[in-house]
Amino acid sequence: VHLVESGGGLVQPGGSLRLSCAVSGNIFSINVLAWYRQAPGKERELVAHINRGGATDYASSVKGRFTISRENVNMVYLQMNDLKPEDGAVYYCKAASVWPDDPDAWGQGTQVTVSS
Repeated sequence: VHLVESGGGLVQPGGSLRLSCAVSGNIFSINVLAWYRQAPGKERELVAHINRGGATDYASSVKGRFTISRENVNMVYLQMNDLKPEDGAVYYCKAASVWPDDPDAWGQGTQVTVSS
């Protein structure tokens, strides 16, 4: 599975961005697609995920502001509204397989900066 993120950039506090993740390869082996983020000096953290059935879940810090969605089987999005400076980070897309022994696939990341 190969993942490529896009859509990051510089936005003012209160603004919006939509991140995209293009998924290719053995897409039918994917169980969960997720967005993570990592700010400088901090650990990578789960932001949101969506499973094969379309169920979603969010970190408490983004609930009500971010929305994860999936288009067909090869695109996943993260709509981010009311962005705060603390949302600034590199955002990564991750695919977890239905097969427990398969390694997770990660994208290269896209930078989101929230600043006035």
